[in-house]
Amino acid sequence: MPHWTALVAGKKQRQLKSIPQHWLVTPPPVSTLDVTSFPETCGLLNAREIEITNTSVDVLLERLASAEWTAVEVTTAFSKRAIVGHQLVNCLTEIFVDRALARAAELDDYLKKTGKVVGPLHGLPISLKDQLSIKGLETTIGYVSWIGQYADKNAVLVDVLIECGAVPFVRTNVPQTVMWPETFNNIFGRTTNPYNRSLTPGGSSGGESALVSIRGSPLGVGSDIGGSIRVPAAFCGLYSLRPSYGRVPYCGARNSLEGQDSILSVFGPITTSVGGVKVFMKAVIDTKPWLRDPLVVRKKWDGDEYNLSDHGSGKDLCFAIMWDDGLVVPHPPIRRSLEITKAALQKAGHKVVDWKPIKHRLLLQIATDIFTAASVEDVMITTSVTGEPIIATMELDDAGFRPQNSGITAYQLWQVQKLRQNIRKEYLDHWEATASETGTGRPVDAIICPVAASAAPPMGKIGHYTNYTTVWNALDYPATTFPVTTVNPTLDGKEPPHDFYDDFDKDIYEMYDPEKFRNAPVCLQLVGRTLEEEAVIKMTEIVDAALAACQINSRYSCRCRKQSYKSTTWPWQYKEFEIHNFTS
Repeated sequence: MPHWTALVAGKKQRQLKSIPQHWLVTPPPVSTLDVTSFPETCGLLNAREIEITNTSVDVLLERLASAEWTAVEVTTAFSKRAIVGHQLVNCLTEIFVDRALARAAELDDYLKKTGKVVGPLHGLPISLKDQLSIKGLETTIGYVSWIGQYADKNAVLVDVLIECGAVPFVRTNVPQTVMWPETFNNIFGRTTNPYNRSLTPGGSSGGESALVSIRGSPLGVGSDIGGSIRVPAAFCGLYSLRPSYGRVPYCGARNSLEGQDSILSVFGPITTSVGGVKVFMKAVIDTKPWLRDPLVVRKKWDGDEYNLSDHGSGKDLCFAIMWDDGLVVPHPPIRRSLEITKAALQKAGHKVVDWKPIKHRLLLQIATDIFTAASVEDVMITTSVTGEPIIATMELDDAGFRPQNSGITAYQLWQVQKLRQNIRKEYLDHWEATASETGTGRPVDAIICPVAASAAPPMGKIGHYTNYTTVWNALDYPATTFPVTTVNPTLDGKEPPHDFYDDFDKDIYEMYDPEKFRNAPVCLQLVGRTLEEEAVIKMTEIVDAALAACQINSRYSCRCRKQSYKSTTWPWQYKEFEIHNFTS
């Protein structure tokens, strides 16, 4: 077996050869932090390709179906932009443009001959997290020891997407083991945030979120066991969905901790519009994936649920805002985004109440115990093949490698799983009891809360606290992300110290420096009940529309691109507000 560094060098050479050399550009200097506009000014993309890559999923599909745009030209445009994005933020692992263009040409030929689309995703380029096996390609999930292992068949979800007409064209970077909220491994290195390259794009779907946010892909597939879709989507200003266990097929994908089936990893979409989330989920579910993956729930796309039949048909909804989780107080930009969303919902005629979190610290401990029960053995067995170092920190200035301590006995694990079951019942009862305070006759329709305690932090600073997302994995509640604002040092100055829950809360408070977080996107998440993905998507559309419909006048402003307004009434003295999408 060659030394692990030789394996990495060979893999990097194969990756470089997979990039069309005439698509290489001269990136801006590392001192240029915001590179989101560079793909449009670098000279590689023409005006039509820029238009294509700035178009939402819904409109792309319409123009592909009408043959206004061909699948070949759409795939070419996104492939170009993806390659440019990779040179800026190091977001790709596998690049297979030639294969994608051949598939796109087949789709164009089919449409021309039949006048029909292949499926609901006809011609749509889709990027995939480096877990989704594709026949003939390596899937390493950041492990040097898995270099050279070529898949003999596709993961089920890849087959489903191809049959729906999608065009997979790249795969994206992950952390070693895919069990980190940042993105760095010994093969491909570190992925950075396009909005500020000194900040992390999150993880473990960090390559996916970085790529989609720079418009190198219209829609990507990430995975989430503790926040790995929502954290990177939020850090990069994107929409996403963490569905409940079993709504999207996982069979045939590579993963860490395989066999751990208490808190399951799930696949879900990361995209630039809430419409893209719906398109993905409906397309996948309509293929009846339970006939291909035995762990998929046999539940068809529910139109009544999407129309909120159990939520007053979407009229006079009651949202609960969780201002903090009782463990860590979020930074000022997160608080401001909650205030903005509350005001927008109230203006739209919906009711807003406060959410009281219960047992979030215990749920965090439960999830940690489950994840670490055999994690060291899992990692050590995998890495022992090559002797590659085990990454134990994402700090830029810390090269130390060390495994974490192992977890608990099988019997102790059973007790933890039993405790989790009991708390899921307690949380269900807690949610049901809110019917007494909503005024609608129903319990709270959805929870709106932070995705993390901060916006995208500097490398290595997110730490191991992801419980704003992990708690919902432990409860198996579906959750979306949606963009609200960006960090503005003028509006989001450091606040006086609060009464800290503990030293960790104090550490998070002290980490905040408005200038270091400048321009970082701020997203929130909307959380619903187990297996009600359709309703969660619809309620996210409602929240998104409420934000978009906020009046733009001299009193306050909401969701207007690159314009400045003054506020005379809102408590945060609103001055400027930018977003990344304006679709309503």
